[in-house]
Amino acid sequence: MTVTEASKRFGQSEECEMQDIKLIINDEEYEVSVAPYETLVDALRDRLDMREVKKGCGGGECGSCTILVNDKPVNSCLMLAMQAEGKNITTIKGLSKYGEELHPLQKKFIELGAVQCGYCSPGFILEAKALLDSNPHPTEEEVRIAISGHLCRCTGYQQIVEAIMAVAEESK
Repeated sequence: MTVTEASKRFGQSEECEMQDIKLIINDEEYEVSVAPYETLVDALRDRLDMREVKKGCGGGECGSCTILVNDKPVNSCLMLAMQAEGKNITTIKGLSKYGEELHPLQKKFIELGAVQCGYCSPGFILEAKALLDSNPHPTEEEVRIAISGHLCRCTGYQQIVEAIMAVAEESK
């Protein structure tokens, strides 16, 4: 549901309730006007045109909208935009700045076929980054537990696990 749809559904005027907030996204500061009930995924996609943040189920079930907030994975469909004010947000674009080399996780996902349709990939990669930042050498079981909140209809998960494990192995 978009912000406009939500405001109509709840009988609220979007314009009269907007509030200005500052978001720090991929090391850049943005000022954006949001409704108090607007989710972070909607603010990122609809207000800031950050389409790299995917919107899947809208209820925290698929993991497609996962971003990092203060280096922790968050389902952006479950977080209000106003809750993110002043926090460091990382989207998939924040892992490798335009024109620079891909992050090792991005490279391995491509190399090992963990990217097929690609819709779920940003969420998986950001979840994996958070895991490897906190546990550089996870077991396969720990990887599977970490990604258990993500749905992929293409890969069967094996290539995703292999890509994450390969990055962990290379960092030894």
